[in-house]
Amino acid sequence: MIRTVKLPFYARLALILLAIVLIFIILSEASNIFIPLVFALLISILLYPLNNFFEKKLHLGRIWSAVFSVTLFVSAMTGFIYFLAIEIIGFSSDFPQLRKRFQVMFDNLQHWLSFKLHITNRQQSDYMNRYTSNLLESAAHSASNVFISVTGILLLTVFVLIFTFFMLYHRKLLKRFVLHLFNAPDREKVSEVIMETKSMINAYVLGLVIEMILISIVTSAMFLIMGIQYAVLLGVMAAVLNIIPYLGFYTSIIICMLVTFANSTGNMALEVGIGLFIIHLLDANILFPRIIGGRVKMNPFITIIAVIVGEFLWGVPGMFLFIPIAGIMKLICERVEGLEAWALLIGVEDVEKPKRKVKIEALKD
Repeated sequence: MIRTVKLPFYARLALILLAIVLIFIILSEASNIFIPLVFALLISILLYPLNNFFEKKLHLGRIWSAVFSVTLFVSAMTGFIYFLAIEIIGFSSDFPQLRKRFQVMFDNLQHWLSFKLHITNRQQSDYMNRYTSNLLESAAHSASNVFISVTGILLLTVFVLIFTFFMLYHRKLLKRFVLHLFNAPDREKVSEVIMETKSMINAYVLGLVIEMILISIVTSAMFLIMGIQYAVLLGVMAAVLNIIPYLGFYTSIIICMLVTFANSTGNMALEVGIGLFIIHLLDANILFPRIIGGRVKMNPFITIIAVIVGEFLWGVPGMFLFIPIAGIMKLICERVEGLEAWALLIGVEDVEKPKRKVKIEALKD
């Protein structure tokens, strides 16, 4: 007979904090492995219905079903990148005009500083020369790493696609592996977590894609009606940055206002900022709750912390990836004895409802 020992609260808290620190260290040090794995997990769950259609409806077999699913995903991403490249090429053709406009803005700023704050042009020039020299030195130092960075991005993309293929092909094996990590009485709970995780991630990623398309259409249409230059490029950029919760859209507001101010008037830039803010309010209060469907039920405080922690550990990819990771942690904490408090901390303040029994799929899926 196995005798269990109940540790006091301070001992359990110390062990939990130690485990959190160790997890953060592992995630940070092994980011080159975990980032493509998590991306591949999200993509494979997104492509699972398509892969299942190829395999069961068209009888293509597991290998060809996975190959065609990944190929269609790559084709869609290539088309999106090609569209962005065309818009950026059109934007780059106006760089000389934008440079002149920014030079005029800089001269006006210098005059204002000299008149209001009594900082002479010579003092401003000396400060700018020192700042520019430091900036150029850092740019020259970082320019040597550009090739390595581009190569790293390409390798990351290749590994993500390879991992996605193998996750689709070996999904039954991976599910059995996860189930057999636990004792037989606990496998029903684990299967529930797997099913809910798959449903949550699929709804989250699909919802983000639908939301991004709607935001890009609405924003681009608003810019076209207002007569803003680069309307489509700015609209798509705002929709892509909107993927990063709370921080992305405000960043896009600043960028769109600066670009508009550079080739138009200050009033027009202000109108752009107000219009984008109204779209953000509609998105946050109407589109996001309805499209995402509340699958990732986390309060805004934990969501912002997840974004910040993700950026700290994994950089920009972590700002996107740590939202579904936090959602998975919530699902796990809800079903592990002793971790229910963490699920309450991550979740939202809802009126408690009776839990709905999740239908468990057979191991063949």
